[in-house]
Amino acid sequence: MNSPKELLAKVPAITAFFWIIKVLATTVGETFADFLNASLGLGLTGTSVVMGTALAAALVWQFATKRYVPIVYWLAIVLISVAGTLITDTMTDSYGIPLIVSSMIFAVLLALTFTVWFVREKTLAMKSIVTPAREGFYWLAILFTFALGTAVGDYLAETLGLGYGLSVVIYGLAVLVVALAWRAKWLGEVTAFWIAYVLTRPLGASLGDFLSQAPADGGQGWGPENTSYVFLGAIVATVAYLSVTKRDALKA
Repeated sequence: MNSPKELLAKVPAITAFFWIIKVLATTVGETFADFLNASLGLGLTGTSVVMGTALAAALVWQFATKRYVPIVYWLAIVLISVAGTLITDTMTDSYGIPLIVSSMIFAVLLALTFTVWFVREKTLAMKSIVTPAREGFYWLAILFTFALGTAVGDYLAETLGLGYGLSVVIYGLAVLVVALAWRAKWLGEVTAFWIAYVLTRPLGASLGDFLSQAPADGGQGWGPENTSYVFLGAIVATVAYLSVTKRDALKA
């Protein structure tokens, strides 16, 4: 029996499906924010209000659940991915904060979140997300990883001029190195997970920009709308499959 303050696991098991949807969601976070901001003409402020409201509703739904529900969890991930992009874009475009400064700010905020979380709960493991407090720390950390990943990804591709395609390769190789280090037991499971989680954000963002941006800007010209539709469709199909099969449910 769970104690009154303890819940069933509110997050999925870390499987290949987790990382597939994570990258798909981070790609959508980049392209859908661009779609709402530029293509629909909502602007950063309008887009931030719309997506902030949607994210708040999704998180209320997520916290209200008593166990991991794929559609609720991944909806929150997609929306928080968009929110992370918007936070970084607002800091850059509206306030002129350099991407390297944004990267350092979010790195510090993420480190502080992990520190307080660990001091209080003695663990940062995904499978330990079984209390409201741990779930709160988890979602705060997720928000900062998305904002940090956006800033770092844009800094590498745009400020340093490496381009989107090369950035995809660099971040893809970085994730592979982390996976190999974990397999070789050079990195612990929790450490490897969170490093990979941060790295998959700029990986997905760079992939989204590579596909959506015009060829003159180093992209493939799909446009943010079409790219968002393709990746959202892939997310919906995968989440529907997991909802039926329960293949990513943490075992009791």
